[in-house]
Amino acid sequence: MFQLKENGTTVKTEILAGMTTFLTMAYVVIVNPVILSAAGVPFDQVFMATIIAAAIGTLWMALFANYPIAIAPGMGLNAYFTSLVLGSNGAIDYVTAFSAVFIAGLIFVLLSLTRLRKILIQAIPENLKHAITAGIGLFIAFIGLRLSNLIVANEANLVGLGDLTSPPVVLTLVGLVVTLIFMSLKIHGGIFYGMIVTGMIALVTGQLKFEGALLQLPSLPEGILVWNPVEAVQLVIEYGLYGVVFSFLLVTLFDTTGTMVGVAKQAGLMKNNDMPRMRQALLADSFAATAGAMVGTSPTTAYVESTAGVAAGGRTGLTSLTVAILFIIAAFFGPFVSALSNVAAITAPALIIVGSLMIGSVKQIEWEKFDEAFPAFLVVLMMPLTSSIATGIALGFITYPLMKIFIGKAKTVHPILYVFAVLFTIQIIIAPH
Repeated sequence: MFQLKENGTTVKTEILAGMTTFLTMAYVVIVNPVILSAAGVPFDQVFMATIIAAAIGTLWMALFANYPIAIAPGMGLNAYFTSLVLGSNGAIDYVTAFSAVFIAGLIFVLLSLTRLRKILIQAIPENLKHAITAGIGLFIAFIGLRLSNLIVANEANLVGLGDLTSPPVVLTLVGLVVTLIFMSLKIHGGIFYGMIVTGMIALVTGQLKFEGALLQLPSLPEGILVWNPVEAVQLVIEYGLYGVVFSFLLVTLFDTTGTMVGVAKQAGLMKNNDMPRMRQALLADSFAATAGAMVGTSPTTAYVESTAGVAAGGRTGLTSLTVAILFIIAAFFGPFVSALSNVAAITAPALIIVGSLMIGSVKQIEWEKFDEAFPAFLVVLMMPLTSSIATGIALGFITYPLMKIFIGKAKTVHPILYVFAVLFTIQIIIAPH
């Protein structure tokens, strides 16, 4: 089924590779609930939704695409989701926001089944794609700094350095140093191990406390949150969430496609610079995103941490199957994860480091070309400053075609980008939220 011999691998190698990938990305089951619970979503709901989305996407990837790629809710989009709800001052609740994610997931499914996916990807300039990744990196790093109180509100200039002598901040700094040591030594699962060590220190210092059992049967406290496409569309129209849907869709599409291709290249699975079974692979993410929205999590994506499993020898879907099984097992550790999540210092270093990895995309931006660089710069700058991925994307997509028109290169811009520019302009003026 997994064509192990054809791919030059064994059952033992694939299982070990799957364990490596899981340990490398296991932080998501702690960090994702922490971020989304700030939007009012019950922690247990997000915890279980995270695992459901990861299990569905990764199982599909294993059984139908046969790739060693894991799927789970993406970092950055979860922070955007929370900022969307909190920034609306009560106008938008998390169910309404999940409706936007649900619609984005359904559109992603349709795109994955047609050639529109390829057309859309080709229409967006490479520099803007790199800027989106980098901007999200800064955004989630800022979230980590803020949650840990390393950065605090400051009346003089909006933000300032926190109290470096307070126990939570000291624990964050220690956790960051420990995790950086693991990462510098290139230990697979360094982020996860860093969280465990930080948790142990928090336990010894009295900042982490366990009450009651650490295991329990999985549950969804609020059940299915969104299921009716008609009602979801009505909510999107009522609250003017067109830009939000588009942002979720755009980031997921680029992030997933780029990661999948990168992992496939590393594993030597590309054929004539093409990725076989690409449609099945994209369906894994689109189905996971749709199912995740139904039960309470932000959009999913292919995890770049899958490269750790590939480095350990993973070449087939058996690696992904192992990851999915481990996610399902993790569902029984809800109380343990909940206790860890109550200490911001345990999760903050993970956000900061993941952000630093994502910002690396800026090196691929053509900074010597001002008409390419400035729109990209706006995307990177405005995402963290406005706490909105959608706003960053909008300003970049509006500025890019304008600058091309100014220098007489209007014909080099894909027509779809002009449509996006108009839609984003309307979105910013009419429905700024």
